[in-house]
Amino acid sequence: MRKFFWPRGSVSRIVVESEILKGNILGDPSTRAVDVYVPAGHDGHGLPLLVDLVGITSSGLTHTNWAAFQENMPERLDRLIGEQRMPPAVVAFPDCFTRIDGNQYVNSAATGDWENFLIDEMLPSIERKFGCGGQGRRVFGKSSGGYGAITHALRHADVWSAAACHSGDMGFELCYLPDMPATLRALAGSGNSIEKWCRGLEEAKKRPDGIFTALNVLAMAASYDPDPAEFLGMRLPVTFETCEVIEESWANWMRHDPVIVVETLGDNLRNLKALYIDCGEKDQFNLLYGARRFVRRIDRIGIAHRYEEFPDNHSGVDYRMDESLPFLVHALST
Repeated sequence: MRKFFWPRGSVSRIVVESEILKGNILGDPSTRAVDVYVPAGHDGHGLPLLVDLVGITSSGLTHTNWAAFQENMPERLDRLIGEQRMPPAVVAFPDCFTRIDGNQYVNSAATGDWENFLIDEMLPSIERKFGCGGQGRRVFGKSSGGYGAITHALRHADVWSAAACHSGDMGFELCYLPDMPATLRALAGSGNSIEKWCRGLEEAKKRPDGIFTALNVLAMAASYDPDPAEFLGMRLPVTFETCEVIEESWANWMRHDPVIVVETLGDNLRNLKALYIDCGEKDQFNLLYGARRFVRRIDRIGIAHRYEEFPDNHSGVDYRMDESLPFLVHALST
């Protein structure tokens, strides 16, 4: 049973009416909720701002919900602040869930311009209402959220002051290509039709087991190599018959791989006040090897960072935020 020893912060919900997301081909709503945590004894003014980007199949609103046998994020923040491990901070939890089961937090002709939404619409809305962000903005996340955090750090170090990437997607040929055969097998039952497979899933009374691999690959396809002429903008980077890589399509995917992007945008990371990266030694999606490659590249160009490998896999590792969040906030508060 959980015990609550620390003063509890408040969580309020704001709504962002987005112009940027209007008319997306997924048909997703452009009105987006954002839960905002403010620590006990504060109204938000003058505090740093952290933004939590969650993994695929989830929403930021999930992180503020009650959770069985574990802390949710507001409870974690109450504890970290109460133990004086972390200075007070405002934390935002945006709902970026989409019809394709989640988000990579980049601009896409299929999913919408989520990169622009977060920076140009969500951040100003929060900072106007709560008066936060004066001590800098931090972005953090796990899995697809970790990918979003490191990608935003690479592309927008003028916006974000610090970033934490937990088990983020990188090393695409290791984490995505191995899933292509299973995706093709799933689609074969629908005549190799992405539309038929997806509509069957949406119309099912209960989602069948074992569909995550295909769902994940299709979501990545819509994010990294969108084709608005295809159903929901999704096309695969391999051939249906022989699972051979389609070089032009796969090149579009690879242009989004942080391991590749860092070669041209790595110097932008010098503008960060703190950069945190970790990954589990038993990560079942092979992300450890991408993380090592990324870290080797930033080591080579002299980017300051904290990198850790921990003895666990990809699942249920939010406890790692006990390490990253104090690190991010202290870096700008001292």
